[in-house]
Order: sequence, then structure tokens, then C-alpha cells
Amino acid sequence: MLDLYWGCLFGGLAFGLISLLFGDLLGDAFDGIFDALSFDSLDFLHPMTIVSAITMFGGIGVLLTQYSSLEQLGAGLIAGGGAVIFSIAVFFVYVKPMKRTESSIGYSMAELVGRPGEVTIPIPKGGYGEVEVSFGVQKTYQLAAAYDQGEIAVGARVVVVEVREGTVYVTAEDYLDVLDR
Repeated sequence: MLDLYWGCLFGGLAFGLISLLFGDLLGDAFDGIFDALSFDSLDFLHPMTIVSAITMFGGIGVLLTQYSSLEQLGAGLIAGGGAVIFSIAVFFVYVKPMKRTESSIGYSMAELVGRPGEVTIPIPKGGYGEVEVSFGVQKTYQLAAAYDQGEIAVGARVVVVEVREGTVYVTAEDYLDVLDR
């Protein structure tokens, strides 16, 4: 039984190391297989939870077998229970929150409203120019018009007031300061 525990422990550790080094490559290679199996409704069958359970089963089993006076059945039951508890914790602490995260750098035009920016191409009276709007480290350049139909020079700090038909309508930040008073 000790050999089984050691095998589970080292197998899980090896899987973790291989996933760390070649995770993206292997993920792309096995995407079709996992899509065909379609475990969408069984979120807890995520490879991270299964492998963590197997690894924990092996680790607890090794420790209990070598350093306690428990018999094999008792050590196996405790190792199995510990593995289940640990994999549940991994699922709720790591896997489930990671599934809710979004890794897209995309944005919708509606998200531009209220964002500060800077004029990169001057906006003439009644015409169009360009503004740079930042989303964290990402910058986007948008066709812009003055919300109040005025003129806005290059380098002016602006705020997006409205988005219509692919054009952002901006107003100078100093104009907003006057309105706030």
C-alpha cells in the first residue's frame, strides 16, 4: 500500500511540474479531447481538483503509514477523507474563482463613458479628432468630437461624456471642474 501512496504523491507532483512548464502547450493539444467529453455541468471534475486529491491522498497516506500506528485500512480511509476535503477546498478557493475571471483585453464602447483621455489629434469646432483613452495598461484611440461643439487642442485632458455611432463625445476636464462648483 505504501507503494501506491508514493506513486500517487510523485505522480501528482510530476503532473504539477509538467503543467507548470508545458501547461499552455499541453492545454492546446488536449483541448479537443476535453471538449468532446463535455464535463461542463460537472465543474468539480476539473483536472486541478482531481490531481490535487490524488497527490494529497498519496502524501497523507505516506505520512500515516510511516509515522503512525494506524493500520492500512484506517490510514487509507483518513488519507481518502483528507484528499476529498483538500480537493473541495482547492475547488472553492482556486478553481471556481479562476473560472469566473475574464482574461480578455476587449472592452465595449459603452465602457468608455466616464473615462479620462487625452486629445491626440485636435478636435475642430463641429468636427472630428482623436483621443487616447486608457484601460489600465491598455490604450485605445477613438474617433472623437467635442460634446459642446467647441474646439479642443492636442494634449488637452478630456473625459468621455457619450458614445454615439462609434464616435466618442468628449469634454475638456477643466470644463467639468467649472460645472462641479
